[in-house]
Amino acid sequence: MHAPRSLLLVALLGCAAPQAAPVTVAPGDTTVSFGDDLAFMRRHLEVVVLADGDSQVAVAPLYQGRVMTSTSGGTGGPSFGWINRDAIASGERKPHMNVFGGEDRFWLGPEGGQFAIYFDRGEPFDLEHWQVPEPIDWGAWEVVERSATQVRFQRDMELVNYSGARFSLRVDRTVRLLAGAQLETHLGQPLAAGVSAVAYESDNRITNTGERAWTRETGLLSVWILGMYNPSPSTTVVLPFVAGEEAALGPIVNDAYFGKVPADRLVVDAGVMFFRGDGRMRGKIGIPRPRARPIAGSFDAARGVLTLVQYTLPADATDYVNSMWEIQPRPYGGDVVNSYNDGPPEPGKPPLGPFYELETSSPAAALAPGASLTHVHRTIHLQGDDASLDPIARAVLGADLARIRAAFGP
Repeated sequence: MHAPRSLLLVALLGCAAPQAAPVTVAPGDTTVSFGDDLAFMRRHLEVVVLADGDSQVAVAPLYQGRVMTSTSGGTGGPSFGWINRDAIASGERKPHMNVFGGEDRFWLGPEGGQFAIYFDRGEPFDLEHWQVPEPIDWGAWEVVERSATQVRFQRDMELVNYSGARFSLRVDRTVRLLAGAQLETHLGQPLAAGVSAVAYESDNRITNTGERAWTRETGLLSVWILGMYNPSPSTTVVLPFVAGEEAALGPIVNDAYFGKVPADRLVVDAGVMFFRGDGRMRGKIGIPRPRARPIAGSFDAARGVLTLVQYTLPADATDYVNSMWEIQPRPYGGDVVNSYNDGPPEPGKPPLGPFYELETSSPAAALAPGASLTHVHRTIHLQGDDASLDPIARAVLGADLARIRAAFGP
């Protein structure tokens, strides 16, 4: 059978080995082009490039089908994802976690607690004993279908949680590039003429392939998608939330992951919270289900880049796995959307990146044998001037650009 031209094009894009000279990149450098990152990656691994004109997305089958980076400006355009060049070039497997970077990577929750899948039974909840499960940390995922604008992966896996429950599952993961009309539909408005854009989504389905049902009593899994981006002093994470009295809705934000976030790095104001995405101080925040909205974002004021993340938030879902590193009184009272800002884990120690993250999770998956759960995580990057981006920020995030710029002062 002859492959369609679109498949042949993707194969050529993924396997070509350009002869460009290596580019030296400092951590957190936001001036590197998509073409520079693509040329670097192709020297070390296969890359599938999804393309529609200047909108391009680079996907790595070797790294569990993750989106490594994207651009709205072709090979000479900005590279929006954070890429760990040292880890990629070394090819060495690291303990605990292999930090390759990438804008959209597939993980599963919960991380900590009595139903954790990142700690062995009876082990303490500390970094020495933390380990990302192999199927979501190391090794290629099978490409089962691809075209010029879409690639689908599949992976079967077996996991055991902290309480000893076993899970057999299959992951079907599709990454698709979204065209202009689709993008405007998701934004709910047209783009101004001066805005360059790239949009894509990952459609992530987990299926219980075992013989037993997954129950709350023995632990549940969830889909967890994490996006890593280049930090800068001018980047502010923007997380809208449901306003209302704490007595009715509970706490607005969980900022206890790595110690309380200082007030000069987290501002909560009138239905929107602002969090620094500068890669200078380690911290993480999360929004619980009663406060969650199906949108997160960030704005890099220096580059004029507005990043938006939309995700599946079922209206009737209440149970979300808790990933705190402790035995939990409420294992299904976890966060829905998170943001992490990298920085030194302790004085004198280097950061992982640095980078910042936008993360979303599915509800806890109480699945009978053969049943499935799907979580969609959509990423949109828009670059333009304030006049063009401001109406979108107002409509989608509930905050204008002036308010975002002023969140942490001049």
